[in-house]
Amino acid sequence: MGSNSSLSYNFPGSVCPWVRVKCDDTKENVIALKASGLGLSGLIPDTTIGKLAQLQSLDLSNNKITALPSDFWSLVSLKSLNLSYNQISGSLPNNIGNFGLLEVMDLSGNNFSGEIPATISSLVRLKVLKLGGNGFEWSIPQGILSCRSLVSLDFSSNHLNGSLPDGFGAAFPKLKTLNLARNEIHGRVMDVAEMKSLTSLNISRNLFKGSVVDVFQGQLEVIDLSKNQFQGHISQVQFKWSHLIYLDLSENQLSGEIFMNLSQSQNLRRLNLACNRFASQKFPRIEMLLGLEYLNLSKTSLIGHIPSLANQNLKSLDVSHNNLSGEIPISLLEKLQFMERYNFSYNNLTLCDSGLSAEILETAFYGSLNSCPIAANPALFKRRPHTHKGFKLALALTLSVVCLLGGLLLLAFSCRKKSRTWIVKQPSYKEENISGPFSFQTDSTTWVADVKQAASVPVVIFEKPLLNLTFADLLTATSNFDRGTLLAEGKFGPVYRGFLPGGNHVAVKVLVHGSRLTNQEAARELESLGRIKHPNLVPLTGYCLAGDQRIAIYDYMDNGNLQNLLYDLPLGVQATEDWSTDTWEEEDNNGVHNVGSKGLLQTWGFRYKIALGVARALAFLHHGCSPPLIHRDVKASSVHLDSNLEPRLSDFGLASVFATGAEDEIVPPEPKSDVYCFGVVLFELTTGKKPIGDDYPEEQAANLVIWVRGLVRKSQGLKAIDPKIRETGPGYLMEEALKIGYLCTADVPNKRPTMQQIVGLLKDIEPRATV
Repeated sequence: MGSNSSLSYNFPGSVCPWVRVKCDDTKENVIALKASGLGLSGLIPDTTIGKLAQLQSLDLSNNKITALPSDFWSLVSLKSLNLSYNQISGSLPNNIGNFGLLEVMDLSGNNFSGEIPATISSLVRLKVLKLGGNGFEWSIPQGILSCRSLVSLDFSSNHLNGSLPDGFGAAFPKLKTLNLARNEIHGRVMDVAEMKSLTSLNISRNLFKGSVVDVFQGQLEVIDLSKNQFQGHISQVQFKWSHLIYLDLSENQLSGEIFMNLSQSQNLRRLNLACNRFASQKFPRIEMLLGLEYLNLSKTSLIGHIPSLANQNLKSLDVSHNNLSGEIPISLLEKLQFMERYNFSYNNLTLCDSGLSAEILETAFYGSLNSCPIAANPALFKRRPHTHKGFKLALALTLSVVCLLGGLLLLAFSCRKKSRTWIVKQPSYKEENISGPFSFQTDSTTWVADVKQAASVPVVIFEKPLLNLTFADLLTATSNFDRGTLLAEGKFGPVYRGFLPGGNHVAVKVLVHGSRLTNQEAARELESLGRIKHPNLVPLTGYCLAGDQRIAIYDYMDNGNLQNLLYDLPLGVQATEDWSTDTWEEEDNNGVHNVGSKGLLQTWGFRYKIALGVARALAFLHHGCSPPLIHRDVKASSVHLDSNLEPRLSDFGLASVFATGAEDEIVPPEPKSDVYCFGVVLFELTTGKKPIGDDYPEEQAANLVIWVRGLVRKSQGLKAIDPKIRETGPGYLMEEALKIGYLCTADVPNKRPTMQQIVGLLKDIEPRATV
């Protein structure tokens, strides 16, 4: 085979002594030929194998055979046929019905296509039928029901669709192995529930429906129902678990509780319950499953702590996308080096392991807090020098008030404001041991306890009005508003990270500064804010009125905020007003790495995109809302990047809803205060410098605004351009951006342009900007 030679070969002796040949007792007839893995290729010639009239067993598997001879179908004595893993293409002819004595037929791993022939009904002696890994189409023929002697049936990885033949479940009283995986077969529970002899069932990646409870029958050892549409509560399953070795129920619509007691399944090696609709519950008890090697409980609404899993011999572990909290047990961390795969991401977990690489922390512990005691992490001793600390703090407060009220007239008022926690605040020993809700620098450590009947306080999610969530779900999502889930302290209160039921990743802002509004008025205002949608605004997705607290729920922004990105803050160190986590070096869904100082933010095009996005957001608030909405807290830390790296402005509208009114009584808010603060952000984007705290060359340049405005007046704006981006775009365009910032930061509010005009100016300087 596969030879172009015209030579013919004559063998003087009998072929019966050949290693791969078996003859009958007369030594005249070949009854078995095993030519597996010999590299045979091409078409099998006629008058070769087809001449072996008494052949009972033929194995040509693992070759490169492309077609069968025309006389192949005359081998009516065949009992075992193995053509698996070749390259045979085309349809399977009706001549297959000639093999009425066949007991084993394996055609898997070829390129057969078309329908499975109806003449398969003639193969009544078949015990093993394997047609997997081909391109068979249409539905399974009714004739298969005649093969009542089947012990193993494999139709996996084809293009089969339609429904199973009527009576399929009761047709095979001896069937032990059924594999229909990776097709598009519509099935019912009863199609498989009647197969009492089954020990292995794989119907994954199909369209089966019904209650999962009825599938668990007989003495099944392998059950794979993944990626179907099964429903029901697996906690109600009555089953002899002692036989079970492999169980995969992932990606279905199962609800209720996970079966909590698997102690009878001591032979279980693989367990996958991921991506279902289970109720919130604690980690299942699996300490008795000594042989467990694979465990996937991702997206199963788990809460509470992870057990040590010390008795398991795990090689793969995935508990991501849950609401697990607390520390990852040290005994489990020590076992990771022996595992092939593990994932703890998207929880509220903490860990202490300096031996994990940065890459592992980014991919397998995304969102976890790597918080070690100082004794275990000497790097915590390192602090930045605190020169001129008091002077810089005073400047910070001054600029904050300027951006809040839009003018230098409020400098005196800034001295009356209390300072907030600063970026590298070093907590006291007493504070480090506080558990539960963050103190908010007020007597609010007991506010959660003050909320009576947490399960009866509703949480409103605007786009999912039928979702039945309560304040108790918020407690679970944030580990009772524990310090471990705290993202940052913002102007309006602390922000926590959480996962609500259904896998919704959210930022939960507790508004602690009070409000003069009643609950009904606050609800009305929040619902109004929830209706405000713009591609450059962080969506307000819901709220909760719990006791005296107003709680705003936002979409979580995957790629951090501009302040952290621009100034490359260390991981885990958040700015005062920030409410994002250290996601700025994570890989997003588009495969983008390192947005920060070593990545996209080093380009002028990307910074321009951020500036234009923020300007559009403010223009929409000022000119697209009725009445106009004044932000009053525009700064770098309120600009976030979503999973698509689009800039989004947060906290819009909160100032008007939850301010106490003391500031408004001095100077009423007006849009030009937002314009001033946008100018500061534009200066930051173009220069790479902080509003205060950086060193400026000129003696009188006490802050960024004074320094840049002075250079622009002298037509020396190019000196202020961030060296990181100077070579990434035309310098004159960057200088034009500084001039726009100059207009925005005019001392007299009336001289500042509107945000609508600013959008136009930005478009004029680089209308074709790309990143």
